[in-house]
This record gives sequence, structure tokens and C-alpha cells, in this order.
Amino acid sequence: MDRARNSSVGNKYIVLIVLAVLFAACKKDLKEEVIVVEEVEVELPPENIEFGFNLNDYVVKRDTIKRGDSFGVILERNKVGYPKIFHITEKAKDTFDIRRLQVGKPYTLLCSKDSLELPQSFIYQPNLEEFVVINFKDSIHAYKSKKPITYVEKIATGVINSSISLTLEEKGLSPRLAYKLADEIYAWTIDFRRLQKGDRFKVIYTDKYIDDSIYAGVHDIKAAYFEHNKEPFYAFEFMTDSVKEIKDYFNDEAKNLRRAFLKAPVKFSRISSRYNLKRRIAVYGYKVRAHKGTDFAAPIGTPIMATANGTVTKSERRGGNGNYVKIRHNATYETQYLHMRKRNVKVGQFVKQGDVIGWVGMTGNTGGPHVCYRFWVNGRQVDPFRQKLPEAKPISDSLKTEYLYFIQPIKQQLDDINFLEDVFEDQNQPEHLIKQNNNPISYND
Repeated sequence: MDRARNSSVGNKYIVLIVLAVLFAACKKDLKEEVIVVEEVEVELPPENIEFGFNLNDYVVKRDTIKRGDSFGVILERNKVGYPKIFHITEKAKDTFDIRRLQVGKPYTLLCSKDSLELPQSFIYQPNLEEFVVINFKDSIHAYKSKKPITYVEKIATGVINSSISLTLEEKGLSPRLAYKLADEIYAWTIDFRRLQKGDRFKVIYTDKYIDDSIYAGVHDIKAAYFEHNKEPFYAFEFMTDSVKEIKDYFNDEAKNLRRAFLKAPVKFSRISSRYNLKRRIAVYGYKVRAHKGTDFAAPIGTPIMATANGTVTKSERRGGNGNYVKIRHNATYETQYLHMRKRNVKVGQFVKQGDVIGWVGMTGNTGGPHVCYRFWVNGRQVDPFRQKLPEAKPISDSLKTEYLYFIQPIKQQLDDINFLEDVFEDQNQPEHLIKQNNNPISYND
């Protein structure tokens, strides 16, 4: 007689095989039963968890939304009948509008592990972080969720030979770090177009990873130190309003590093034409045609941002201005943004610094894609780069003591970082984390 008993241990099964061997004794009426037990360890495939499902339990079909695809077309192509498709759609519509599927976005079908391979769940990913599940294996239900997010604290140092972008590129670091340092933190403190050879920096920042493996870019900068022309510039991130989650950067004396106005209305741009009252243009016979704006060249479709808080007073298309927006910030300052492809705000709308008010285009009189940025002080157009613009809102007296106490250990951490050429990390390899005090620093969302 053969008998078998299975015992599950983790991803392994211990199989006990019992062999009954009958031996006949010399006498026919006497039998002796000898039991032999053999233990065999069988390795099972590890669980493959994604979207909350063990993918080992399904036939997994992945694809992207093609032009002409719809939720119904995709399911019908995979042997689901129209009556069931209609029923699924009706049940799921309160959670997700299936008409919002976008071309190029990935989706996954979890199908039964049999010869029919009928879909049991449809998973759509509108972005790297979020996903929508429409499950119709037994009952129909739909829900939205996010993949687990991990933030990993890292450090980087560098010595400038030409530009900060090139320095970071040589170290294999994200160009986003250069942008954040130049355009968000030190925009009004250091002119990054005039860096000196030998200038150097240290930065403590966090990288964002999705599912512990997908690099999602630089999340934020916790603190930075920049030495420009032998002069030190500290920057520390600090939350000034926990209710509205407003953060800003201050130096080691609690002075705000930002100004009330952004330095430029577009990111990653270059100035193609400055404010010049004596400019001569060939197309006009080299006659003097004053240019009372600053042109920032950028590709068509680049977002244009409000450089400060304010109220929209003009949003229209007119003559040489093309599509343009004008914003009043207070009784003293106004700004204007010309040649937009499309406007994103209406008259009377309040906008905050950094809000997208339109996109770069070539409407009106323009020889190439750019935004002409104009700046008014007391009703007179001026060059914004020659103005002593007001600082952003200073830290309150009640928070100053808290701030100075808060930055003490962070400043010490910065000061303890040496300027080593090899203190950097490959942003695409989260398993090789930079170690601070011999311990990788990471935390989950």
C-alpha cells in the first residue's frame, strides 16, 4: 500500500513518501509489514506579487492602449462577450470612467490558467505610480490604488569645472538636481551662469522609487551647501505651514533664499533676447525698435508659469502679442507673458507662483518658439534683472527659534560630508544606496 502526505513550509513542500513493503515469511500465515519513509524537498516558484495579485496564478498579458482601442474592444479581442462587457462597464463606472483610457498607457490582463485563458481582471496604469483594477473573476468590483513608494536619502558632492549640469552628468546623477539647485533654491542667491572653476557643493537629497525598483527621479532636496567664490551658501528645507504643507528654503541665519518672483517663467530655458531699449532689427530695416521684454527660448508646448502670486487681468489674443496673459501681483508689480500656443487661465482668476498659465508657442510676431516676459513696476515696463525685487515671505519670529534648532543636526551632517569625487550614487541602482554613518537611509510612503 502506498500513501503520501504533503507539508508546506514557505515556498517549499516536504513530501513524505511512505512505502509499504510486504515481505512473506517462510510460513504462509505470517506476514511482516516494513514501512520505509523517504523525505524529498521540492522547490516551488517564489510568489510574483504585483498590483496585489500573485501573477503566478494567472496567464499575464501586457500591452499598451493603441489608437482605436477601447475597454470593450480589448475585452472582446480576448474572448469576453458584449453582454458581460456592458455589465462590467456599468458596475465599474463609479470608480473609473473607461472612456479615459489614453493611447500609449500600459494595461495588464490577468487571465485564467486553462486552455480558454479568459480575462479575469483588467489593470490600467495612467502613470508609473497609480493603477486602476477592474476585477470580474467572481463578482465585479473596481478600485484605484498606488504602488508602494520608497524614498531613499542620498548625498552628492561636486567641484565645478565648467557647469553644474556637466558635473552632475559626469557623476551619473539626475539633471533634476541641477535644476532644483539653480532654479528653485539658489536662483536669487547665485548666478549659475557665472560659476567659477573650483566652486563646489554638497547636497542631501531624496530619490523616489516605485516598487523599490523603478527610479522616479529626485523627490526633494533636504539641505545644500554651495561654495561660490569662496563664500559659503547654506540652504535648508523647512515647512512653514504644516496645514497647507508649505515648504521653503532658508539659510543658516533663517533668511529666505527665495524672492517673491521666479527668475524665469519657464524651466530649462535660455534667454534669447534681453530687455533692450536700443535694439535694432534687420526685418525692420535696422531701425531702433525697443524691446521691453526678456525672451526665453523653449520648445513649443513648454509650460509657462506665473512668476509670482497674483490675479489675471488679461487673457486674450491680440496683434503682435499673440496669445498672452497679464497678471497683477499687487499695487506695484505686474507681469505679462506673450506668444503662447494656448492660454490656461481666465480673467479674474487668482494664480500662485509656479502655476501653469499657458504653453510656449509662436503666435503673434515671433521668429521662433519662446515666451516674451514683460515686467511692470508702478505702471512702467522695466528689466526684471535690474530690479531689487522683494524677498519671499520671511520666516515668522515664532518659528525662527524652532527653525534654528531644527537645522542644527542637518547642518552638522552637511559639514561632516567631505568633498570626495566618488561620493555619488547611480540613480538607477537602488540596491547600492549611499550610506550615511554606514547605514542606508530610506523610508516608505
